[in-house]
Amino acid sequence: MDLFQLGRDDLRSLRVDAPVHRDERTGLWLVSRYADVKAVLADPKTFHPDNALTAVTPIPSPVLRTLARAGFSLPPTLANNGTDTHTGLRRLVAAFLTPSRVARMRPRIAELARERLRGLSGVVDLHPALARDLPAVVLLEVMGIRDVDVDKLKAWSTASLELFWGDVTVERQHELAGPAAEFHQWLTARIKAADPAGDDLFAALRREDVPVRDAAGLCYFLLIAGQETTTQLLCAVFDAVLRHRDLWSRLGEPGMAERCVEEVLRRDPPVNTWRRVAARDVTISGVAVPKGAQLLLMLAGTGSDPEVFDEPERLCPMRPNARKHLAFGFGRHFCLGAGLARLEAEVVLRETFDRFPNLRLASDEPPPMLGLLSFRAPLSVRVELGDQDELSAGGAGFQGLVGAGGLGQR
Repeated sequence: MDLFQLGRDDLRSLRVDAPVHRDERTGLWLVSRYADVKAVLADPKTFHPDNALTAVTPIPSPVLRTLARAGFSLPPTLANNGTDTHTGLRRLVAAFLTPSRVARMRPRIAELARERLRGLSGVVDLHPALARDLPAVVLLEVMGIRDVDVDKLKAWSTASLELFWGDVTVERQHELAGPAAEFHQWLTARIKAADPAGDDLFAALRREDVPVRDAAGLCYFLLIAGQETTTQLLCAVFDAVLRHRDLWSRLGEPGMAERCVEEVLRRDPPVNTWRRVAARDVTISGVAVPKGAQLLLMLAGTGSDPEVFDEPERLCPMRPNARKHLAFGFGRHFCLGAGLARLEAEVVLRETFDRFPNLRLASDEPPPMLGLLSFRAPLSVRVELGDQDELSAGGAGFQGLVGAGGLGQR
């Protein structure tokens, strides 16, 4: 079983036949059932988050030296922090992601989507054309961070994801360590230069006297996960909905885009696994798990657990309990950016439908997939936008939307 390429059948087999299974190759204990995964996430005293950001493929000494020379470190801050400092750091970041602050981003997200959609024609790939950089721009604006080369940020973040969550060779680790170190150095310099009286995340960290090492580690993960996972979600949503033509044609219905996003999060979450460490000997689903065991929580599998979701393999936007999924985690480490990710996916999906109501996939073939241990999503969404008559119809709908003042608040 290849943990980097698990499909629906693999997840189903694990859930039914081996809900707690030790993978011989990696030594990870795979936990697959919804109730078990939720219980693990809800119990931070028994299951620690210390390994959440540990490199899946051990990093050899020469590569570690490259990172060390750049001052690279990932101390406990957010996702990997089980200490008492977690609450204060989380509160600091959460101040930038309040429901009201996120809601105010709706018009800006719509504007960014329209800018990118306006120049498209023929056959295009929605990943580079729309989904790749939009979430990064949104996240930086929400955090108040200015003067950032978005292309460079994307290069840094994709390299970092592969370095820490990929099944990579030593040669590839050497290649990836450079961009990761450069990103960390850039963050350290920006934090040191930040004016505590400023209004961005870096300034807030300075005001709270967060040590530079901790601040850089926090920002490193936040500025990667806060936008890469939303890029992945956008691609997953487009791919899933376009494979159900009846759903695409209904996106004009009130609330339909939002419900489609939630169903994709349940069924095809971009963050498909996450890790924990057992702090003591424990029994999960009748299986004895020893202290120190490295757990891999199969988030993607939980969304298809028939004990929780009826006909779980169906993409059903009208599903009444879709939001019970664990795509954003659960408990004290629940994803801080969940509201922003949901809003971005909903708005971008609806704006795309309004501009191109006859949009369709260019091929029925499965897309190439990002195959990291904890991140899985289409790397490409090639679509046909439609002929000129279709574009005109879509354009009229788009202009009508602008004239009406945009989408209503959900």
